[in-house]
Amino acid sequence: MTQTPEKRLFVFGYGYTATFLGLALQKKGWRIAGTTRDPEKYRTMREHGVESFLFDEDSSLPDPFRALQGTTHLLFSIPPNDAGDPAFLAHMDDILHIPGLEWAGYLSTTGAYGNRDGGWVDETSEVRPDTRRGVKRVRAEDQFLSAWRAQGFPVHIFRLAGIYGPGRSALDSVRAGNTRRIEKPGFAFNRMHIVDIVQTLLASIDRPNPGQIYNLSDDRPAPSHELISTACEMMGITPLPLTPFDLADLSPIARSFYADNKRVRNDRIKTELGVTLLYPDFIKGLQACLDAEQNEPDLITRWTTKGNAEG
Repeated sequence: MTQTPEKRLFVFGYGYTATFLGLALQKKGWRIAGTTRDPEKYRTMREHGVESFLFDEDSSLPDPFRALQGTTHLLFSIPPNDAGDPAFLAHMDDILHIPGLEWAGYLSTTGAYGNRDGGWVDETSEVRPDTRRGVKRVRAEDQFLSAWRAQGFPVHIFRLAGIYGPGRSALDSVRAGNTRRIEKPGFAFNRMHIVDIVQTLLASIDRPNPGQIYNLSDDRPAPSHELISTACEMMGITPLPLTPFDLADLSPIARSFYADNKRVRNDRIKTELGVTLLYPDFIKGLQACLDAEQNEPDLITRWTTKGNAEG
C-alpha cells in the first residue's frame, strides 16, 4: 500500500488566523510550524505541538534549511514594512529551494482596492490603495506574484476583509468599553468570520491555482454602528447613542478606517473553490462567537493568547 506523504504547513507570522488553520490541519494529521517574534508566544506554540521559530524583520531564521525542511505548504501572515514582506526579503531564495512545495498563500487585505465611496469591488477591480498600509500590502503582493510569474512559486493571494471570531469580535470590544457607534451616511464594510476564512484556505489547499487572487469577505457589508448595536443586543446591553462622524473625535487611524468605503464581492471563492459560508453575515457570526464563549472557553484563551495578532 502506498503511504501518503506527510504534510507540513510552515507559517511566517503565527497569529490569529494561523492558529485556527493550524488547529484544523493538526486534526488531519499535519505537522505545523511557524514563526513569532515573541519569546512567550514561542513557548506557547511549542506547548501546543507547533514547531516554533523566532523571526522578525531584524532577525532572520538562523538555520532556514532546518526550519523549512519537509515543508509542503507555506502561509505568509506578517504585516509588510516599507520594503515589502519581511519573509520574502529575508528568505525567498531559501523558500524557492524547498523541494516538493505544493501551495503557498499570502494574507493581504481588501484595502488594496482603496476607497470606492461605497461602490462594489471584485478581484478584477483595479488595485489603487490610498493608505500607507494598503500600499505596503500591494507591494508585498507584487513581490510574491513576481516570484510566481518568474519562477513558478505556487502562491495564492487572499485579500481579507475585517477578521473576527471568538475572543476577537464586537462582543469583546463592547465589553472592553473601547467602542463607539459612529454614523457616517453611506459607509459600509465587509468582514469575515475566522471559521469561514479557514474553510476558504483549506479549499484552496485542496484546489491549488497558483497566481490566483481571492477576496475573503462575507455577504453583507454594513456600517460599524449596526455591528455594535447587534453585539449590545445579544449581551442585553443598551446600545450607546449614535455619534455623527463629523462630530466624532477620532484618532488618525480610526479616521482612515472610515475613509476606506467599499463593498466587496466574494463570488470567486464560491464558484471556483466551492465555499459555502457558514456565517454569511455578522449576525450569524456574532451568535457563533457568543456560543463559542459558552462552550469552548479554554480554546478561546488559547486563540487570543498574547502575541496572537497577525504577524
